Amino acid sequence: MNRKNVDLGSGNVGKLLFSLALPTITSQIVNMLYNIVDRVYIGRMEPVETVGKLALTGVGVCLPIILVISAFASLMAMGGAPRASIQEGRGNPRESERIMGNCFTMLVLTSVVLTAVFQLFGRDLLLMFGASEHTIGYAADYMRIYSLGTIFVQVTLGMNAYITAQGFTTVSMKTVLIGAGLNTILDPIFIFGFDMGVQGAALATVISQAVSAAWVMRFLLGRRTKWALKKENLRPEAEVVLPCLALGLSPFIMQSTESLLAICFNSSLLKYGGDIAVGAMTVLTSIMGFAMMPLQGLSQGAQPIISYNFGARNAQRVRDAFRVLLTTCLSYSLVMWVMVQLMPRVFVGIFTPDAQLQSYAAWALRIYMGATGIFGIQIACQQTFVALGNAKCSLFLAILRKIILLIPLIYILPNFFTDKAFAVFLAEPVADFLAVCTTAGLFSCQFKKTMADLETQT
Repeated sequence: MNRKNVDLGSGNVGKLLFSLALPTITSQIVNMLYNIVDRVYIGRMEPVETVGKLALTGVGVCLPIILVISAFASLMAMGGAPRASIQEGRGNPRESERIMGNCFTMLVLTSVVLTAVFQLFGRDLLLMFGASEHTIGYAADYMRIYSLGTIFVQVTLGMNAYITAQGFTTVSMKTVLIGAGLNTILDPIFIFGFDMGVQGAALATVISQAVSAAWVMRFLLGRRTKWALKKENLRPEAEVVLPCLALGLSPFIMQSTESLLAICFNSSLLKYGGDIAVGAMTVLTSIMGFAMMPLQGLSQGAQPIISYNFGARNAQRVRDAFRVLLTTCLSYSLVMWVMVQLMPRVFVGIFTPDAQLQSYAAWALRIYMGATGIFGIQIACQQTFVALGNAKCSLFLAILRKIILLIPLIYILPNFFTDKAFAVFLAEPVADFLAVCTTAGLFSCQFKKTMADLETQT
């Protein structure tokens, strides 16, 4: 999709949102395949009953670190890209370039620090995240190689958001397709062909992310980009970086707290249900992540429209974009909830062929995703706050669901149930329900006020 074909300020909002969201949804789903493909192959390492099951659990324990790396990419991507779109809507494309350049430098600096930390303390962190004596070997082998590719993950995920924000959603989709496609090809070659096991899976991912990063940089340094990555914008400036950090804290907390949640879930489940419960949690988070990706894709497709028109002070177009986003997100989440409740074993079977793990995970999935049907409201409202540059509300909502509600519930609910593992899984839907109710109420008040203020400025 060429830039000239995308007019964020006019035309049918619904058609525009879906034209932007479709490639973005594809990107989100395909991006999730990086980890899913690894797990599908690793779970089938022979013998499945021992090596495959333990290796799958070990790689699952690595998820918190993987999420931290992605979260730091979101910090500068979702903190900077909406602000860049708002500036373009106000007719300041040079400021958009300045924001992008500053955020790129911050991504590189962050990569260096994260790589050093995970190389030095990776094993200790994995034990903290729930690795047992049976799974630590697999987890450490995977993470030792994966963390070396942190710079590629940061550039791919972080800078690809600026391609999407310009309206080049097809280009940003290709970024992910290239990497995921290569990863799918390399995984079986390295894991089974070269007999490298989990190390092969990690190496395949690093190589694939490196190719994707090269694609992103080639575009942002080329002629087609609307915002060029220029040398004069690479020096970080507090007046540019700090507002981006403030806005990016919400998506950062949403992703980084997944690591903290993984510690809480895995440690509690290891205590109450053993390795099979931790293994089930690996499957559940994979399914939840995959199921929620289209919601993230829809909100990212709507972000350039909402941000641009907010900057252009077109309140009605912002309202229309949010209305379409909310309707679509809620419809999707309801459909996904029905499918999970009717056929949980189908979803679980994608990740493990082990009958015992399938049975346990299918039971747990119905509980864990019990409130998924209304989660579309949470995503649409929270991400619209980000698109409008409302750092305070988006940050509060990110903290509310996971830190204020979910983490305490993981430890509180087992005190009221005989089946304590059931209680741990139940914490997720209870927290989701309470968070959605709070989010809907807060958004209703704040959105009306923001739109009224916007109309007085026109």
